Amino acid sequence: MGWIIAIIVGGVAGWLASKVMNRDADMGIIWNVIVGCVGSVIGNLIANQFGIVGSVKEFSIVGLGIAFVGAIVLLGIVNLVKRGSVR
Repeated sequence: MGWIIAIIVGGVAGWLASKVMNRDADMGIIWNVIVGCVGSVIGNLIANQFGIVGSVKEFSIVGLGIAFVGAIVLLGIVNLVKRGSVR
């Protein structure tokens, strides 16, 4: 059951990050979920360095925030590689 919640939270985080980074027109729902899930892994790596613990397996605002920040970092890296600027 935890992986279903992780996919849903990842999708929401990916969608929010794509809105913030102005990439929503380029991405569909599948890419939003992928970016959110990969972003949650990146976000957890970053958050663990600061002692913040959160998980997307059980829904929490902290877990959503961590996934959101990780997805923004991921999209920033993609923008930097693809266009040469973060926007």
